[in-house]
Amino acid sequence: MPSISPVTAGRLLRQPSFLFFLLSRSLTRFASQIGAVAIGWQIYDLTGSAFELGMIGLVQFLPPLVLSLIAGQVVDRSSRRLILIYCYIVELIVSVALVLLAAFADRPVELIFALLLINAVARTFEAPALQSLVPSTVPREILLQAVSAHASAGKMSQLIGPALGGLFYTFGAGVDFGLCALLIVVAGVASILLPMPPMPAQRLKVTWTTLVAGIDFIWHEPAVLGAMSLDLAATLFGGVVALLPIFARDILQINSWGFGLLRAAPATGALILAVALSRTTITRRGGLIMFAAVAVYGMATIAFGFSRNTGLSLAMLMVLGGADMLSTVIRQSLIQFATPDDMRGRVFAVNALFVNTSSQIGMFESGVTAEWFGAVGSAVLGGAAVLAIVVLWVWRFPRLRKVERPDQLAPDRP
Repeated sequence: MPSISPVTAGRLLRQPSFLFFLLSRSLTRFASQIGAVAIGWQIYDLTGSAFELGMIGLVQFLPPLVLSLIAGQVVDRSSRRLILIYCYIVELIVSVALVLLAAFADRPVELIFALLLINAVARTFEAPALQSLVPSTVPREILLQAVSAHASAGKMSQLIGPALGGLFYTFGAGVDFGLCALLIVVAGVASILLPMPPMPAQRLKVTWTTLVAGIDFIWHEPAVLGAMSLDLAATLFGGVVALLPIFARDILQINSWGFGLLRAAPATGALILAVALSRTTITRRGGLIMFAAVAVYGMATIAFGFSRNTGLSLAMLMVLGGADMLSTVIRQSLIQFATPDDMRGRVFAVNALFVNTSSQIGMFESGVTAEWFGAVGSAVLGGAAVLAIVVLWVWRFPRLRKVERPDQLAPDRP
């Protein structure tokens, strides 16, 4: 079990670089969550199709699939702060364009998908840049707490963002997208105030070997490979986010604000756990704890699928979110400790590809299976698949199962 560390969250708050980083990260996540609620509800309003909801995920999956390796190389060779700023500029343009479509276009489904594609390109570069900046903002001995706080900031946005998105959607989708634009502007200012991290002493020539170095590193570190692939497989089959508009309107019969509450529920459970993890160090059985958390995630998904009660559905989503947070913090801490700094961009680009692949293709998979078996069948089958994946991974990755602490795999060189 985790044990309490003498290091408290107060020390994190005394790190100015980390505070600027956390503010930038939090606001862009808020914008992302608010925009996701607005787009999901808007597409379902316009089309009434579960397949079109799944297409939201497919469109956002394509850029990471094509560009992740290039993004990792760029992040390791360039200023990570400047990359963030450029990404935020693109995301701001997309948000403004969505405001204009909501105000003046009649049925802009294709244009919405096109803007989502552009936004996904920017986020493909944003993700590894953000992850690579975390170790440069705090001392190494509180890196685990920083990862937890970083993850909890994302979950806080998932808690409040969807509820706000659902509430403001009653005034029109344009209000949501306008709020997204404002949040991105403030996040951009915070990123400008970040200290400029040191540039690499020597820029390696771009070759196929350097391009795939992140994949090579992950492949030869079984615990890292197992952790990343476990998250990919579990989220691929266990995601119910794409189906929440269907559960909200057709099964639980609640309005857009209720849909926002459903979207926020996983983050509620995640945030509760994240507060504890920000003050806690996992010193024993880290790998087994991560596997147990993913198993709970699968069981909560099945229970949510069967539920016809709004309160029970919200509770299961909270359990699901808490389990996901626990597995995420262990996985991300393990990767942060195991990866040399000069490879963080490439390794976290691959990690971002895994995450985006699982979440976006998972949305598409949920939409397709919902067309075949209904929303309930899709959720239940997905949760059962997660449980099967946990059993398989426990057998397939014994080194991950035996990991005691996330810092156990720290590299010999800084």
